[in-house]
Amino acid sequence: MRPTIVRNISRADADVIRALGQQGVATVHEAQSRTGLLRPYMRPIYPTARAAGSALTVLCQPGDNLMIHAAIEVCKPGDILVVTTTSESTDGMFGDLLAVSARAHGVVGLIIDAGVRDVADLTSMDFPVWSKAICAQGTVKATAGSVNVPVVVAGAQVNPGDVIVADMDGVVVVPQTIAEDVLVEAEQKAATESEIRAAVRDGMTPLDAYERYGTF
Repeated sequence: MRPTIVRNISRADADVIRALGQQGVATVHEAQSRTGLLRPYMRPIYPTARAAGSALTVLCQPGDNLMIHAAIEVCKPGDILVVTTTSESTDGMFGDLLAVSARAHGVVGLIIDAGVRDVADLTSMDFPVWSKAICAQGTVKATAGSVNVPVVVAGAQVNPGDVIVADMDGVVVVPQTIAEDVLVEAEQKAATESEIRAAVRDGMTPLDAYERYGTF
């Protein structure tokens, strides 16, 4: 792929993104017919990490974080950096200095199918990160890649402007074109689960409650 930087992308409505984040990964995944999950090796670097935002996609060469720097220059407040590499990498491509820069530009988190480092600093900053690896191995800034192009990250297709929801359960991507519909389904599912929870608390078995509310 020829190196490309797309500066302007469409994004979902901020209120929709916020509401999807409140529903959480598991509910959103169920609401869009159990699709969109990134592979389970993508884990948060600290237990309370939680984020929702618009995907700003970054395609890097392995061991080279030049394009993360480039991506921060075109991000908008509320974006999440979604980073992958052209081939397998676990190098620590993102650390505390990039996190400080990202936060100053309004970035709300990082999803990276590679490694990160300076994890203690990222944790103390409360900068949410989901990564494949934690690795002190540094990187270079030598080879161009792309920003805001379609990518595959941890097995999931992510397009620029898609909605990313991430928490302790993992990471899910919601296509921007269906974000509002998925939110409606997620809110309905959450309401039904509240009724099921109340029934189970009153002594009904979960299977009977599922049958009553038609959630099999």
